[in-house]
This record gives sequence, structure tokens and C-alpha cells, in this order.
Amino acid sequence: MNNNPIDEWISLETRRQFFGRTSKGLGAAALASLMTQRADAHDGGILRNGHFPAKAKRVIWLFMAGAPSHLDTFDYKPKMVDWFDKNLPESVRKGQRLTTMTASQSRFPIAPSMFRFDQHGESGHRVSELLPHTGSMVDDIAIVHSLWTEAINHDPAITYLQTGNQIPGRPTLGAWISYGLGSMNRNLPEFVVLNCEPRGQALYSRLWGSGFLPSTHAGVAFRAQGDPVLYLSNPDGVGGEMRRLMLDRLQTMNRRIYEQAGDPETQTRIAQYEMAFRMQSSVPDLVDTSGEPKHILEMYGEDVQKPGTFGHNCLLARRMAERDVRFIQIFHRGWDHHSGLPANIKRQTKEVDQPGWALIQDLKQRGLLDDTLVIWGGEFGRTIYSQGTLTKTNYGRDHHPKCFSVWLAGGGIKGGVTHGQTDEFGYNILQNPVHIRDLHATILHLLGIDHMKFTVKNRGLDERLTGVQEVARPVKEIFA
Repeated sequence: MNNNPIDEWISLETRRQFFGRTSKGLGAAALASLMTQRADAHDGGILRNGHFPAKAKRVIWLFMAGAPSHLDTFDYKPKMVDWFDKNLPESVRKGQRLTTMTASQSRFPIAPSMFRFDQHGESGHRVSELLPHTGSMVDDIAIVHSLWTEAINHDPAITYLQTGNQIPGRPTLGAWISYGLGSMNRNLPEFVVLNCEPRGQALYSRLWGSGFLPSTHAGVAFRAQGDPVLYLSNPDGVGGEMRRLMLDRLQTMNRRIYEQAGDPETQTRIAQYEMAFRMQSSVPDLVDTSGEPKHILEMYGEDVQKPGTFGHNCLLARRMAERDVRFIQIFHRGWDHHSGLPANIKRQTKEVDQPGWALIQDLKQRGLLDDTLVIWGGEFGRTIYSQGTLTKTNYGRDHHPKCFSVWLAGGGIKGGVTHGQTDEFGYNILQNPVHIRDLHATILHLLGIDHMKFTVKNRGLDERLTGVQEVARPVKEIFA
């Protein structure tokens, strides 16, 4: 007879039943799904130190979900004033795919941006009056005008930009980086997601998921209310010593299961519980901004002390960068301006302009910008023609995947430069096209990773973030 109670329990349960029942008993299933960290990750990922010396150690991606209009922010098209309400020539459109929202329009009237574009800095680059703070730092950023994608609708386009594929289920960029390079702080997750107040398109957890990579590399979403991370606090009546004892006993059972079944996810589970325990002290300290000097808070703008706002999240991103979180992603929604664009984009840019500028300045004054790569942009661009009614002061723009703008700063990026050029209608790329896979290759390169050599076996294929068959190229022209 087997006198070991753990062995008796395991022998009576399937592994799935055992884990399910254990998780329910401890209320830890949801916790484990969020506490994505390996116990030894701070020693490096599978690439250890990368393929070559890195220029960036960490990434902050400011993602404008819904697709900002490049024509009203960064891509200056002064000749369009003379084209107001004239039809977009077919020689420009070239039969390109349209969404169902404008495909049935009888005409495609050109809507010049109603906003002034001012020159800034020594470089003299023009930026919309909507973004005065961003304009003031053009000498610190590189603006890419020629990004493009094949996706024309939001969900596949965001999925594509996050994972390198329009079809859901693949690892996200943050998960790839976590898997490759590991963590620099064993008390915090390698990949953190900050969502701003809900507005616009729904965002799904798969947009920071790990796909076919181990689940420990998925992003951890911080919340604006309650515990910063779901189930971070101990249940009522359970103190720190009791939680430690519960984890020790659970580890004993998990290790016995691993010895019998050899499933690597069991080791992941052990590491997740341990990370959760460490985060109970590290996360509250991270999100407590009460010690920030007044001048720093003022720099990020009036909403900085309101959790869930872009300003607050930018400040948290800087605090995470200080603590060496590897990949930080902020999602700001509400940029899908099919109608009423002037009023809506004024509100959106006001929310992000000053905090985005403050983040760059704050990183710079702390010596963190040199090895922190910051990216700003959405999933595609907008049409030069108006969707719906057009007036001098009101218009809307449909989705446009063939060209859009992003900016990058820090982490090996040359400031004060632009890359790529679109035609006078902002509809087609004339010079230096940059596919989103090229953007991925660029980010990996700055982190010291050769995207062609960074592969993972999955269903018989050597999978890459940048695709198995496609050829991507880092945009070295914007490197410092």
C-alpha cells in the first residue's frame, strides 16, 4: 500500500483534474495566468545576450489603437488645399481595396487637413499643431512616413502589428522578446501591459499573449482600479506566513508531479506562483507615485494622478523602465475617426501629446533614453478622401493600410530624421516603404537580435516573428 498521501491523491486524479482542483482550492488559477515570470528568467532568455551588442535594453510601445490619421498629425500635404472636395483620381487610388464603409460612396471627395503644420527644431520637420509637445522634440525622434500593412480592418491589423500575422494565436512581440532575452528584474514581469480608460475598439488579451511560446512569456495586464494585478492580494484571513506555507506545500506536490510526468508547464507553474508571491511587495511599490516630485507630476500633465489615463500610464512606464521591465506596452484607444474627425482627434491628441513628450524627457534626464526604445503609432493610416459629409471644418476618414506614420526615439535611434515619403495625396508610398515586418526586424535588431536567426520550432516549422517565407529588413537608415 502506498502510504504517501500525495502519491495517493495523484493516483486518483488525472493531471488536469489535480491542477484544476488545486487551483480552485487556492484561488490561484487566475493568478497564475497573470503572474508571467520564470524563476530563473533574470539570468537571460534562450538567446542569453542576443546575437550582437544591443543598443536598447527595453522597449516602451505607445500604441494608438484605432489608427490616428497620418494626414492630420505627421504627413504634411499642403497641395491638398487646392483639391478640396475634388474627387480622388483613379490614377492615385489604382483600384486599391476599400472597406465596406466607403466602397459604396458615389464619390471620394478630398479632405485636406484643417490643421496647421509647424516647423520645429534644427531639423525643421513639420508636425501638426495638434501635437505641439511632440513637435518640440522632433530632434529627439525619427519619424517614419512609409509604414504599410496588408490589413484593412482593425482587429486583423492590430493582431498583425502585435504578432506578425493577421490570424490570432501567435506570440506577440513582447512575448518573443521575453522568450529571447529574459528578464532584468526577477521581482517584476518581463512584459507589462497598461490599458487606458476604455474607449473605441475592444482589446483582447491575445494581443499580449504568448501563442505557441510557453505561457510564462505572456504579458501581464495592470489594472487601474483595485489590485494592480488581479488576485495580487491575499484572501481575507490569509497572512504572508500562511501564503508562504501554502506555496511551499503546493511546490512539493508540483515537483512530485513533474518527476512523474515531466511536463515543463509544471515548472512554469511553480515559477508563476513564486513570482506572484514576490510581486505582492514589488508591485505596490511600483505603482505608488506619491513620492514623485511635484515638477515631475506637472510635466506629465493634469491627468497624471488619475489611474487609467495615458498620463498616469506614461509615468508608470518610466517607473517600470527604471526597474528594468523588459517590454512595456500602453494601449490608448479611440482613434477610429470615420466622422467628426477634427473634434475627436483634438481630444485624442490632447490626451497623449504632453505625456508622451514627458516620458521622453523624463527618460532622457535620468539617462534611460539611450537604452530604452520608445515607439508611437497605430495599426494603419486614414484616407485622404472624406467618409460621409465633407465641409471645411468637418470630415471623416476611412481606414488606409497603404501608408501611415510612426515615430521612434531612444535605444539606438537617430533623432531629427524622417524616413520614407508618400505621394502628394498621402495615399501611396514613393520612397523607402517599411512593412510592419520591417518594423519588427528593426525593434529586434536594436535589442541585439537577428530576426532571421530567432526561430522557434512549431508544428515542424522554424517559426519567426517576421514570418517563415517573407524577407524583412531592419530600417538601419534611422539608426544612430
